[in-house]
Amino acid sequence: MITAVVGANWGDEGKGKITDMLAEDADIIVRFQGGANAGHTIVNNYGKFALHTLPSGVFYDHTTSIIGNGVALNIPLLFKEAKSIEDKGVPAPKILVSDRAQIVMSYHILFDECEEERLGKKSFGSTKSGIAPFYSDKYAKIGFQVCELFDDEFLKDKVARVLEQKNVILEHLYHKPALKVEDIMEELHTYRDMVAPFVCDTSAYLWNALKEGKKILLEGQLGSLKDPDHGIYPMVTSSSTLAAYGAIGAGLPPYEIKRIVTVVKAYSSAVGAGAFVSEIFGEEADELRKRGGDGGEFGATTGRPRRMGWLDCVATKYGCRMQGATDVAFTVLDVLGYLDEIPVCTGYEIDGKVTTDFPTTPTLEKAKPVLTRLPGWKCDIRGIKKYEDLPENCRKYIEFVEEQIGFPITMVSNGPGREDIIYRNK
Repeated sequence: MITAVVGANWGDEGKGKITDMLAEDADIIVRFQGGANAGHTIVNNYGKFALHTLPSGVFYDHTTSIIGNGVALNIPLLFKEAKSIEDKGVPAPKILVSDRAQIVMSYHILFDECEEERLGKKSFGSTKSGIAPFYSDKYAKIGFQVCELFDDEFLKDKVARVLEQKNVILEHLYHKPALKVEDIMEELHTYRDMVAPFVCDTSAYLWNALKEGKKILLEGQLGSLKDPDHGIYPMVTSSSTLAAYGAIGAGLPPYEIKRIVTVVKAYSSAVGAGAFVSEIFGEEADELRKRGGDGGEFGATTGRPRRMGWLDCVATKYGCRMQGATDVAFTVLDVLGYLDEIPVCTGYEIDGKVTTDFPTTPTLEKAKPVLTRLPGWKCDIRGIKKYEDLPENCRKYIEFVEEQIGFPITMVSNGPGREDIIYRNK
């Protein structure tokens, strides 16, 4: 059986914690898209971690962690990350890397930096991890797959061809020095030596695991609104953030994905540019940012302060629909305990009319939030284990959100720890 853990909104919903929690009962955890441009923060018995490439199930010694073919694979960062968790006492994770995964090159990061610099105030708010140039090369068919590292003659010819194009752009658009074939070959040889012991046909491995009845967990990066097809284009990421892509990015049959746990935050946050209808500013945002997450709302990869807002039910309903949510995990609810009343965005006013349907980006840019204010519960809910023991106003908030989005909230997270979870029987 396959379960996918994905985000409903802009990312930063708390998927890492939910994956870490569900991994206890899983055999294999797969990262199926994205790269080191976003991170998952996890708090467990070993400490606090910000993972960027490793799946969030690496903390269990019974699991196998797979880097799927859909991942933008930064090889040095992957192994630096693995070493960093081992240095904190975590048993060495069992890692497998798809032979079809494509490699983030140093020049992808260079091009990312150059383009953001060129765009100036019109930039996309990139994390400068090389993700957009990487995926551009992948679909232009000039990227490097892991399997290509092991054929030197083929590799040298391809590097020469790729650099012909890259150097024209570098020299004449960005006014930077040209890349050299021998330097890129040396880089690729280093990557080959690092990754060689972990490479396999992960799609075949997963197929055999399914036939053996193993439990597989797919972990997505970012959320529905950052999907390049269905998100707030062009302020999106470069790979599909939807559970449906899990079948492609891991090399699995789509009909085997039986459960889609879509993670929703009890308020909103986002890193990077783009439409954010329920965004708040000033002291109100600063207070929520300071109290939020598991130590403040700052990007796990960049450290940038996240943009803050109230829960947006219009965007969340859309995000859950695009993911095909079977379960909603409602996270960081404990953070809201300081508020006398809690605003919730329940509609968008666009050109004088109110809608609850999430529009395309040009229309979205004109939307103003329609807010419904619910009474707060004014107490700390951490440590509560049963849903019925939550304060009445807290339960009313959950049930109001559930009614607005139309998908069942089956898990409520009331703290950063693995054990801070309340299950609801739906």
